[in-house]
Amino acid sequence: MSYKQIIYNTPPAPAIDPSLSSGTFRVHTVPQPDYVPADKVLVRAHYLSLDPAMRQWLTAKRSYIAPVERGAVMRGQSIAQVVAVGSKLSSEYQVGDWVVAYSGWQEFAVLGAKEAEKVIVPPGGRPTDAMSVLGMTGLTAYFGMLEVGQPRAGDTVVVSGAAGATGMVAGQIARIKGAKRVVGLAGSKDKCEFLVRELGFDTAVNYKDADWRKQLKEATPEYIDVFFDNTGGDILDACLARANRDSRFVICGAISQYNAAKPQGPASFMNVISQRVTMKGFIVFDFAKKYPEALKELASWLAQGKLRRKEHIVPGGLESAPQALVDLYKGANTGKMMVEVAPVSEALKAKL
Repeated sequence: MSYKQIIYNTPPAPAIDPSLSSGTFRVHTVPQPDYVPADKVLVRAHYLSLDPAMRQWLTAKRSYIAPVERGAVMRGQSIAQVVAVGSKLSSEYQVGDWVVAYSGWQEFAVLGAKEAEKVIVPPGGRPTDAMSVLGMTGLTAYFGMLEVGQPRAGDTVVVSGAAGATGMVAGQIARIKGAKRVVGLAGSKDKCEFLVRELGFDTAVNYKDADWRKQLKEATPEYIDVFFDNTGGDILDACLARANRDSRFVICGAISQYNAAKPQGPASFMNVISQRVTMKGFIVFDFAKKYPEALKELASWLAQGKLRRKEHIVPGGLESAPQALVDLYKGANTGKMMVEVAPVSEALKAKL
């Protein structure tokens, strides 16, 4: 028996090449282990998380996490199922348990206890939530909005990449916390309609429209108090031009710039001075000690129907991950993008 891995092969130049024969990644086949060490578990990945930060993981030299080494399995989380348990972990795991696994891009992985966290499904939840709204995605939106953005009653909050996994949660949190006006920026008419109709945004602007800057101005008549940025580039620049006095700009990501040969900074930077803008970048790991409290509140909102989720599942197995990652940067997804590595019908037990 053998299984497949996706290996980091060649650095992007600057964009990711999804070809598995000559591109950024390649497929590697290895024997499935017939022995699991006493302090390990063997898991099978079913859903693989795709995240914008992955492009930075490939080449960033001075960052919050070391880059993936060439020749190594591509880094990533998965929703996986335990298929074998080492003797020392038999009291912690059972065959069939669902876990959030730091497995990387591979069909099977041998992991330690700290690399496979059991999924606890709250009322109204489902296991895949542990990789999205009740996982790093939800936590990123939660801490970015509440700890950095600090929305107040009467505020106008704008979210870029608002139909993406993090942006859609961030905007809903602003609404829950009493923002007067929540505005989303997204890349299609359908996404904008989804934000307003399904998630309760007051309005949404399609940044692919020729007059999107005019629409943004009309959507923020009292200027912007909190901007949660997932895109950078022209959108960050336009929002800086609309910054209110003492506004808070939450710099979560810059997906429009990750594949750029020469990343673009904001031309409206002088507004940071004149409007006394606070711009702060953050990483969700900064708030690790507060995860339990945040997850409890996120789960409560989900159960009450105050917080909604959406998943974008890409079929086709492990080999579809590179192209899906490229599509992520093109905005193909609405909600959390995941690759279906193995269908649930092949699970041992405990259906998702």
